[in-house]
Amino acid sequence: MIEWVSLRTGARPVPQPVSTPVVWATAFGGALVLVALHNTLVGSDRPGFALAALSLRAALLGLCARFTAAPGTAVLCWLILNGFAIPPAGTLTWAGHRDTFWLTCLCAAALVGTVLARIGQARAAYRRIAAEAPIPPTDPDPGPFGL
Repeated sequence: MIEWVSLRTGARPVPQPVSTPVVWATAFGGALVLVALHNTLVGSDRPGFALAALSLRAALLGLCARFTAAPGTAVLCWLILNGFAIPPAGTLTWAGHRDTFWLTCLCAAALVGTVLARIGQARAAYRRIAAEAPIPPTDPDPGPFGL
């Protein structure tokens, strides 16, 4: 039988994720910086490095975001990647297989980051609850001779 217990009474609640607009603004600004850095150091003829960096950024943003922010994060990173990391810079294009793969990688990275954060928070909450488990009381009246 399952017994429902309110966790707010004794255990600390799981931290709240960052709001979605903040995550999206961070994804957009960070993607611009990463792609500009990539174009300066590597050049725009190798977008694979930019994809890897943006996927890592999406995963890191997923650690503090809600699940609903993952698709938007992936699309924002893809827009910057497609618009500025491949020639001609500043022009959005759609190459079916390539862009589908890029969007899939970015969305999967954001979702993996979010899932890892939720698993870590659930484990930490379980440890807090398990550490606060009540110890069964001993018999307060041991008898006349302590038996």
